[in-house]
Amino acid sequence: MNKAEDPHSLPTPPTSVGAAPPAATPAPVGPGTAALALLTSALWGGTPTAIRFATDSLPPVMVAAIRFGLAALFMLFWIRWEGVGLQIRRDQWRPILGASLLLFVQIVTFNWGVAGSNSSHGSLFINTFLFWVGPIEHFITRTDRLTLRKTLGLVLAGLASLGVLAADGRGTSLASVPRDEVTLAGDLVLLLSGLLLGIKIVYTKLAVRRVEPGKLIFWHDVFGTALFLVYSGMFETTSGRALTAPAIWGLLYQGILVGGFCFAIQAVQLKHHSASQIAVFSAATPLFGIVFGWWLRGDPLSWWLLAASAGVGWGILLVTRAATKARAAG
Repeated sequence: MNKAEDPHSLPTPPTSVGAAPPAATPAPVGPGTAALALLTSALWGGTPTAIRFATDSLPPVMVAAIRFGLAALFMLFWIRWEGVGLQIRRDQWRPILGASLLLFVQIVTFNWGVAGSNSSHGSLFINTFLFWVGPIEHFITRTDRLTLRKTLGLVLAGLASLGVLAADGRGTSLASVPRDEVTLAGDLVLLLSGLLLGIKIVYTKLAVRRVEPGKLIFWHDVFGTALFLVYSGMFETTSGRALTAPAIWGLLYQGILVGGFCFAIQAVQLKHHSASQIAVFSAATPLFGIVFGWWLRGDPLSWWLLAASAGVGWGILLVTRAATKARAAG
């Protein structure tokens, strides 16, 4: 499962856990499907920018609580429509609670990282989850093997991200006055969040063997929201902050457009197409994120950042194409 299997964790490339398994012979991807898949990738790319607007007015963990509260509300209607029961069986508690805890730490680090950096870097670095999923599945869970093509994709994505960490924001920029300061600490926290997302994706793959996907997402949203609220109530304050219209729109974007619309679109698409067919479009997510950050937040648009974004996107494409060929051969 990739990020879209956990659509609320981030912007997330496609493989939704809430969708029914694709048909035995997946339908070809036509222009309409491609346009919708590209739209969902664009919306996921805009998530860090929406978080940055929301954290202008609210503390990072409180933003996460509101976001996933809205997502849980959407999931409640979704699983009712699908006819999935909500009762948690005895053997399902551990995977659900484990997923909830991983959601908490991954989203907290992501929101902290975005608040301490900028949305462009947030979009780029969260996509390094791909760098971790491959080795974890190859060396630890042994559920998927690394091929030469996959390894090249991972190395390319990793080198591009490390290059941004070392160089971007310190050279020539195409934007004059950036709104958000990039810090090394913020970038390192974002990389940690990418690692945690990779772990969470692999964990969720195992968890859905025991828990129905829709039920898992709903309850991990609910328990995750509870953890966010407890933490925020204990350690955060809104003193001196005014809730602005952009912050409200940022919250609605995360909870409804990303947590609701994107999930629904992918769930429908995955009933007719294979996950690998849809996942290819996720290669555009980092680029969309950088463009949104530059357009709406004035993030520096350096040539190096654009090149690194292309490198990460190409790495994602190499990995997803390798997965598609492996499935076809099998």
